[in-house]
Amino acid sequence: MLYADALPDPEYQSEFYQGVPLKRGMAWVVDTILTLILTAIIVPFTAFTALFFLPLLYLLVNTAYRWISLSSSSATPGMRLVAVEFRRADGRAFDGATAFLHTMGYLVSMAFVLPQILSVVMMLLSPKGQGLTDTVLGSVAINKTARY
Repeated sequence: MLYADALPDPEYQSEFYQGVPLKRGMAWVVDTILTLILTAIIVPFTAFTALFFLPLLYLLVNTAYRWISLSSSSATPGMRLVAVEFRRADGRAFDGATAFLHTMGYLVSMAFVLPQILSVVMMLLSPKGQGLTDTVLGSVAINKTARY
């Protein structure tokens, strides 16, 4: 069941959305570095054969990293570092299914240039700072320090 007032209103509770697009960008950089490090750690355990399919390995590591972290705490480690978390349309934290859908939406938008550009523009211009995947799922990223 969805509640119209489950998420903070950006007009009356702007503290929930202040600086979130910038924080999401910083979190993305941190998460990208962490997934690169994890991928590099895995390579020697494959007797370096993973170098032949490194982009696929990185994709798998990135997918698992995002899905697991979003399922467990509704935020990736990078998002936790900058105090941002996702909320579903009903105001609750992500569950496993929502985390999976968000991860898949992220991967699809990253695979194509135009959806990724559109997503970034939407984050910068929409009142709630929602990207393309957020808009489709009805989710938002909010400042964790602002509680409701």
